[in-house]
Amino acid sequence: MSNAIVDQVREKYAAAARSSISNSHAGVQAVAEAFGYSPDELAALPADANLGLSCGNPTATAHLRPGEVVVDLGCGGGIDVLLAARKVGPTGKSIGIDMTPEMLDRARCNASKPVDGRVPDNVEFLLGTIDHIPLADQSADCLISNCVINLAPDKAAVFREMFRVLKHGGRVAVSDIALKKPLPAELAQSVSAYVGCIAGAIPMAEYEAGLLEAGFADVQIVDTKKDLNAYSMVEGQSGCCSPQSSSSLPMAECCASTPVHDGLAEMLKQHDVNAYAASVQVFALKR
Repeated sequence: MSNAIVDQVREKYAAAARSSISNSHAGVQAVAEAFGYSPDELAALPADANLGLSCGNPTATAHLRPGEVVVDLGCGGGIDVLLAARKVGPTGKSIGIDMTPEMLDRARCNASKPVDGRVPDNVEFLLGTIDHIPLADQSADCLISNCVINLAPDKAAVFREMFRVLKHGGRVAVSDIALKKPLPAELAQSVSAYVGCIAGAIPMAEYEAGLLEAGFADVQIVDTKKDLNAYSMVEGQSGCCSPQSSSSLPMAECCASTPVHDGLAEMLKQHDVNAYAASVQVFALKR
């Protein structure tokens, strides 16, 4: 992936972070529920934590335990970091990594609000890319991620970094997009489809092989059979920043922000994306 596309990914996700799109939009909530979040989970979090960018709910399958250190690769607005923080409790820690400062600003704002009646004090957010994770060797018990690894230009580097930061006995529980067969050229070459988490996806077999090559054991790639057309439910819901928005941008610039899936939504009308790609759960162990 060229630097120009990396910049577009960062720009689109920064725009989403600055926008007023949130769980208060019916389509955004519908996307989250379609990919595995319960209404109770979403209601317990600040609405701004959900931007409708998920392709699964990794905290539901990570089997997080009190006292563990869990790291979310590409944390976005903080939805999974906050859910994980509840599971690992005050003796554990939930850390979010993101390459977009605007997303980290939004995540930190969300983390400053009460969850279950208290402001979580076991969360941390760090600026960085997932192919250069800003953490020490063997510092995490569990790695989660939600529809982000497909965006990485060098997935082999990401897998090596995941292996490095996990403790021995640590585990991976990732939600992502992977390919069942090659994409049509229009999708494969589309920047919108790349930013929308489809064109950057790799085949399931390649995903498994990459994790094994990095040193992981017991790798499983599970097709969740979720309908990827759910993303079209967010189309046109970004709107303008509301008066209550935390954005400091002038109104005209804020209104110009584009949701991540806007360009993809039109393509989903022309292609049966479920025939080519799948929402997957990825599991692996570091022995």
